[in-house]
Order: sequence, then C-alpha cells, then structure tokens
Amino acid sequence: MTDHYDVVIAGAGPAGGQCARDVAARGHDVLVLETEGEAEFPAQSNKSTAGTFPSTMAGFGIPDEVVMNFTDAVVLESPNHHLRREQSGAVLEFADFKRWLVSQGREHGAEYRFDARVNGPLEADGELVGVRYNGDETVHADIVVDATGPSAPISKQLGVADLRRERQAIGIEYEMAGVEPHVSGYADLADTMMLRLDHDTAPGGYAWLFHTGGDTAKVGLCYIQNDVHASRARDGRTIDDYLQEWIDRDPRLQDAERLEGKQHRGSAHIQLPDRIHADRFMAIGDTVPSIDPLWGEGIGKCMRSGRAAAIAADHALTHSAWEPDAETLSVYEDRWHAEVAPNQRTRLLMTELLYRASNARYDQLMRDLGGMGTDTLAKANAGHKRAIASLLKLGDLPTLAGFAWERLSGQYTGM
Repeated sequence: MTDHYDVVIAGAGPAGGQCARDVAARGHDVLVLETEGEAEFPAQSNKSTAGTFPSTMAGFGIPDEVVMNFTDAVVLESPNHHLRREQSGAVLEFADFKRWLVSQGREHGAEYRFDARVNGPLEADGELVGVRYNGDETVHADIVVDATGPSAPISKQLGVADLRRERQAIGIEYEMAGVEPHVSGYADLADTMMLRLDHDTAPGGYAWLFHTGGDTAKVGLCYIQNDVHASRARDGRTIDDYLQEWIDRDPRLQDAERLEGKQHRGSAHIQLPDRIHADRFMAIGDTVPSIDPLWGEGIGKCMRSGRAAAIAADHALTHSAWEPDAETLSVYEDRWHAEVAPNQRTRLLMTELLYRASNARYDQLMRDLGGMGTDTLAKANAGHKRAIASLLKLGDLPTLAGFAWERLSGQYTGM
C-alpha cells in the first residue's frame, strides 16, 4: 500500500470529494481518508438538505440522477407573511450525490480509504508531512487538505482553525411523507425551497421545507447556540422539541410522517475564519465558516472551495522549483475570498442582525421585499451594502446600537 501521495484529503463530503476529483484529473496522486465504512457511506455524514441552483449543477456536472426534485421558486416566510421569488433549483438526494462524487474521483484515479478516522497532522521537525489516522496509522503527503467539517482535527491541531462553540449553528432535518404543499392561507410550496424566519419555530435561526415531489419534503430547522437563541428559547426545549412542535402545529405537516432512517443532523460555524491555509496545508468546506444570510446553498460553496484548493495544489505541484509553502498556496485563499465567500464580513454582519430581529420585524421584511426589485434580496444576500441599507428601518436602530455595543465592549466574539 502506498504511503506517500501528492495530496491527502481528510473527508469525502462535497468539498473533499470535489477537491479529490479535480486534483486527480490533473494527474496527481490523491488519497481521501473517510471515517465511515464504504458499505454504509454516507450514513452518519448525511447532513442532507442539499438544495442547490443551476450554476452549481452545470458548473460541476452534477447529473439529474442524483436530483430528488427540480424546483421553480424560493419562498421566504415570516410568522404572518411570505414572499415568493421565481428561481430554478434542485433538491439533491445527498447520499446519492456523495457516492457519485466518490465514483467521479475514482474514475480520475483518486484512491479512497474508508474506515479511516483522521486523528491529526503528522509532523517531522516541525514540518507537516502527512496525516495520522486510526490511532497509530500514518500516511505521508506533499500537501494535506482538511475537509472534515466542524470537527477539523488537523486544522485545530495546526492552530489554523479557531471554531468557537458559541458561534456554532446546529440543525436537524426529517425527510417526511404525507406533506400537503397546498394549504389555504399559506404559501404554495409545491416545487419550492422554503425558508421560515420565526422565533417561535426556530429561536435565533430559521426553519425550512424543501419539496421533494408529490407529498414528500425535507423539513428541518437550525439555530446558533448563542445569546440570541438563549434570550428567545423556551426552558428545557431541545432542537428536536422545536422541530416536533412545528410539525404538530403547521397544517401542512399535520398528516406527515417521518421516513424511517431519514433523520439528519449537522452543524456549521457562523464566524469569520482566522486562517484557511498554512505551509503544505489547506482547510476547505465546512472546516472554514462560510454561510449566506438568507440561504446557505452549502453544497455549491463547499464544491467551489474544493476546486479552489485543487487549483492551488496543482499550481504548487506542477512547478518543481516551488515548495507547497504558505506563500505558494496563498492562491487558494485569494480564490476563496473572491469566489467562495466574497464580502464575507458584510454578509456575516447581516446574518447577525437578521437573527436578532423580532417576529414583527420579519413580517415587515416580507412586506418590504415584496415591494422591491427582484434583485434586492440577491444583492443583500451577497453582501452589497446599499442593498442591505435599503432593508433597514428607523426602528432597527436599537438593534444596531445593541449589536455595536456588544462588539465595542468585547462581548461579541463572532467577527
């Protein structure tokens, strides 16, 4: 068994899988280490929702065979209002999608080792030389990529990632049958991806219903485990409780039943990254925090970060006179900020302000967006300051002032 590769990637999710696919296609030796066994992959790592858009489908050649349902619109809901925007999309069968990425990587020559739990970096004389896994096993590499998500064992031990628990968002999702997308008085959710801002449903976060065809849907919610959630949470409630309470009271879900074996959990961090690369090392996917205020489309961002890392690795490996040090690999960070998460600081600021708003303010936001151009929401989501400013009201000043005070007094740790 080979114990030295050009690139070793920890994690076979969308970021790691796409990175392996691209690096191998460029003719380099690639090994992917994946915690789960191949027979059950991806069981524990199937975080689902998997909503995406045509640019990602076309840009990465994602086949129709892994699509559960093609959607026509995105719906935003507040407690008493909703907004519909026509936007083509697709809801993927996440497990099939991840297995497709593995097959794609293998077709290009990437090697996969399943049942390989990564423990941390392998170092020699203070230099990164590979990866430790399954306790005492090691593999050497010229470049190491951490795509393990929030666990980030390599990034954390190298001092690259500082993922803070108070900035962690947790989520839960059920795949359900018996969902009624057409209910009088509610938005029509047939062939849509719906996001709901409502603190009674998801305090300090949001809920979603992604229609997967017929009477089936992916139904879930998430929130950040911070002071905003704590101030709106009800004593003793877990995230499972909040989801079940929403299912029990929403008429669209009153006859719905959970599909066996189709419960998913996941997490991400809502904060600016400190560093995302170092000598011989890059962190990609959910190992690096990157999220949009109103819809995450995490698959696309993860795949773009994997592609950016692959370009940087190829850049370093194809020039024999170059070392894959931090300076050489800085092309990855440049591309990450330009293509994966542009305007990250402004977008994260909008996220913080959004989740601090009241339910009444969410209703007002839906009314305001309904009277604005169709591109205002997209621009605000992308972090354009003028678009964000156009959504603010005089009544938002106390929220802005409180948030500014937290930042100035050192109570806020997100940015």
